[in-house]
Order: sequence, then C-alpha cells, then structure tokens
Amino acid sequence: MAETIISPGVFQRENDISFISPAPVEVGACIIGPTVKGPVEVPTTVTSYNEYVRVFGDTFESASTNQEFLTSIAAKNYFSQGGNSLLVARVKTGTFTAAGNTHISSSVNGSVQPFQLQTLGKGVIYNNATASTAYVGEENSDGSIQSGSADNLRWEVSNVNNSKGTFTLSVRRGDDNTKNKVVLETFNNLSLDPNSPNYIEQVIGNQTKALAGTYDHVTTTGEYVNRSNYIRVSAVNSPTINYIGNNGSIRLAAASGSLPKAQSGSFFGAQGAIVKAGMNFNDNIAADTQGLGTGDYTNIITLLNNSDDYQFNIISAPGIVDNHHGATVDLLIDLAENRGDCIAVVDLHAHGATVANVTGQADTLNSSYAAAYWPWLQTQSSTGKNVWAPASTFIPGVYAFTDGANAPWFAPAGLVRGGVAGVIQAERRLSRSQRDTLYDSKVNPIATFPGSGIAVFGQKTLQTKAGALDRVNVRRLLIDLKEFIGNQAQNLVFEQNTVNTRNKFLAAVNPYLDSVVQRQGLYAFRVVMDDSNNTADVIDRNQLIGQIFIQPAKTAEFIVLDFTVEPTGASFGA
Repeated sequence: MAETIISPGVFQRENDISFISPAPVEVGACIIGPTVKGPVEVPTTVTSYNEYVRVFGDTFESASTNQEFLTSIAAKNYFSQGGNSLLVARVKTGTFTAAGNTHISSSVNGSVQPFQLQTLGKGVIYNNATASTAYVGEENSDGSIQSGSADNLRWEVSNVNNSKGTFTLSVRRGDDNTKNKVVLETFNNLSLDPNSPNYIEQVIGNQTKALAGTYDHVTTTGEYVNRSNYIRVSAVNSPTINYIGNNGSIRLAAASGSLPKAQSGSFFGAQGAIVKAGMNFNDNIAADTQGLGTGDYTNIITLLNNSDDYQFNIISAPGIVDNHHGATVDLLIDLAENRGDCIAVVDLHAHGATVANVTGQADTLNSSYAAAYWPWLQTQSSTGKNVWAPASTFIPGVYAFTDGANAPWFAPAGLVRGGVAGVIQAERRLSRSQRDTLYDSKVNPIATFPGSGIAVFGQKTLQTKAGALDRVNVRRLLIDLKEFIGNQAQNLVFEQNTVNTRNKFLAAVNPYLDSVVQRQGLYAFRVVMDDSNNTADVIDRNQLIGQIFIQPAKTAEFIVLDFTVEPTGASFGA
C-alpha cells in the first residue's frame, strides 16, 4: 500500500531485494539399461554407488552363475571417477508389477487387514512368499525366510498401543532372521486415523508412478508423497477416524479392534523376471543383449526426450551396439540432438570386431551430439569375475573425472584426463596406424601405453564435416554454456521487456563467460542484447532477443617437435 506523507513523523518502509535467481540444477550422466530391481521405466536419480545398489541392486543369479548387468558396472565406474549425480532408467521386457497384498491381521480378527503395503520396486525378485502361505511353512526355525534375499523385504509391526491408537512399522531386509534383524526403516507412532498427523499414508506415502501410454511422461497416482525408500501404503481398510475423543480417551471402544497386532510378514504377488532363456552377457552380446531386445528401449528413450523433467549432460546405454541395435542407437542420437543439452556415448560393434568393422559402422553415423569409442575393455565385476564391457560403460566416468578435475570444455582424453579406471586390459592393443585409421573415421581410440596404462586417445564427435563441433570438448562447452545462459534467460520470461531486464541478463551472463575465458574454455566472446536486435517490432511481438558470439578454445591434439642437429661450433642465439 502506498503511504501518504502529510504530517511530520517517522515512516518505516520495507524494500525486499532478497530475491535470488535460482542456481542451475546440478546434472550428471544418464544410463539406460536393465537392473536387478527398482522402479521400472521411471528414471530415478542416485547420488552414490551405495544408493544405486540399494535401489537397483548389483549381482544376480542366471543359469547357476552370478552375473552383473553392464548398467551396474557403468554406475560403479561413474561414481568411482567422481560423478555426483546419475539418472538411472531401468529397461525391462514384459510385464513387471510390485509385490504386496501382505497378510497384516488386526488384533481382533485375523481375517481383517487394517492396511496393506506394496513394494516400490517391481519384479519377482521382491517375492519371498506365496499368496496361499504368506511364508507359513517357508520360515526357518531361526525366523529367516527360505526365499529371503538382500534384494527383497520383510515388514514388522510392533509397539501396538491401544490407548493411543498407534503402532510401529519396520521394514526389514529379506535375508535377516529373528536374532539378527536388519532394519532398513522404522516408522514410529503410526496411526490409522486420517485426521492424525501420524496417519500411516501421510507418513509413509501411497503414490505409484508409471510410464504414461503416450510414453512422454510419468503419471503419479496417490495423495501422499512416498517418504519410504522401499514401500508404500496401498490401502487402509479399517481407518480409525478420530480415534481419540475430545476428552482424551478412546472415542469408540470397538475402534481398537482395527489396529494391527504385533506381527511380521512378507511380500508376494509381483510379476516380472529379469532372468530369461538364452540371455547374452558381456562379450556374447548380440541381438539379445542381457535378456532385452532393441525394441525394449524405445519407450524409455521417448520419455527421456522430456528435458524439463529429466536433466543430464551425458547419456549411454551399455549393451546397445550399432551393428545389432542400429535403430536404438539412432534413437539415442536423435534424443541428444532434439534435447540439445547432452552428448550420447554410443558403441559401434559387438565384441570381436576388427578395425574395419568399427570404422564401417562409424561411417554410417553423422552427429556432433554423439561420440564413439573403441575397443571393448575388461574389468572385474562385482561377481569377482573378469568380464568384457563396451566402452560406453566407462566413458561417462572419464567425462565425470574431467569435469571434476577441470571443466566440461577440457578434452576428456590423453594421459592427464583420459585414463580409464578399473580396467584390466583392452580387447585390442592398438598400433599407431590403427589409431590413425580409427581417428580418421571419427572413432576415438582407447590406447594401451606400457607404463602409463589405458587411456582414451581421441575426442572426436561423430560429425562428418570438419568444424569446431567435431570435437567433444567444444560440443560439451556449448552444452554447458547453453545450460547456464538458458537458465538465466528462463528467469526473464514474463518480465518487462525493458533496458533494465536486458541489463539484468547481461550482468549475469557476461561475468560467467568471462570466467570461462579465465578457465580456458573460450578465447573471446560478445553478448548483444540491446536496441540493435530488439527493435520496436520485435518488442511488439513479445520477444526478447539475445545473441552470444563465442570463440571456443581449441585443444592441442597434434604436437610437432622439430629437432635440428647443428655442426660443432654453431652459435645458439638468445
């Protein structure tokens, strides 16, 4: 309200200048592929490898042999190289559902279920009982479950308090026992009273997420956000509305019969198996890749085109190779081009290829938003076995190391930043001439140097035409600049189209670009947002135009040293 000053006095006013433009959201890599467990076709961010294992698992058994998906190996390598944020998009084939329908009995009637729980993750791996038994007869004498594992769950109700209408619910690991409980989560003083702040659905959550039929977004159903990392409340069958009356005592005596009794139980009823007949792993990958086909990736790639909901600057799908899954590789590259804010790391050929095979595949691709590396690399799996994995399993980690050590506009290559961690050996020890052939065909060689290790020794994109954007560091420079400057411009939408607004933009962008110059990302730049490009007709169309001119810094990829032998007695000038 405006203040009218008429008579003398003290007038106090407030000027709030604390509004801060939001900082850019930290983004990292996105890895697409199968996992042992976890959300299906709902991309989920993890910030450490331990969190990845908790949500998505690591090893599993197939044909009496322990196996590990390439997704897990890629996540482990990415975080070991300094990655901070990883978006994991689990791919599946067939129908996957959650486990639930638990036999939670009331304190009065064993056939009444006061509430029901459901696992957040999907797949038969969450089952450790059958619907007809609810692990009756499946429980060992020490309280362990015969089919319990570190990847599935148990639940336990305790501390039932009839006078308050509360109880405790714990989530336990499926492979524990009575004397050695592994409690993953505990929720105290839960209530079945919808009017209580400790109402079970409100405390634990009841939401489900699923890929929409159009595959371009994820739908969410349920009123309460999931606060549990493992379960949700799928139903409350016997709510105890206003359990405690105004006088502090139980309002309806019969309501206490709706409370659960102290008990424990298991989960069952999930569908979806990760183990398929004829699965091909690691160096045996062909049309079948870890139990999946090329069409199984289509929906999730369509979803990831939504750049508003899912932010990342690198994307890879370890196990997808161009000579067997060309349509999927094309979709990955199209995704990167359409979004304009990430680079796709793709693999060209299955294990056992020749240089000619690889260069032939590269010749069919043309994009500055994609890069390819070769050969395959051997690493130690979490199973303890040495396995072969394509380069896209490791390259996001190399990028993450480069970002942490320097910046995205430094080349993720060479002996300083291009070292590939956790690698035992390369499939092929490339000669100088083979590296030349690969690089000439836009394939970045992974070289083996005695005494120095294994390192990426190239940084070309798959762009065919020579230019600044045929180098990875320049493409990633533009991605980084577009992210920051785009975020600054986003804050101007619906602001007044005035000089003050333009100056606000320039005041944020110019110092940032100057810092990029200081950090060796640019030689020079110029930002134009004034009357010259914002004429009256532009303003009348409700547009605000800015032009950013940049000169990207180039890398020294070819070092030429001339040694000149001079005769004895020659004079060396200063």
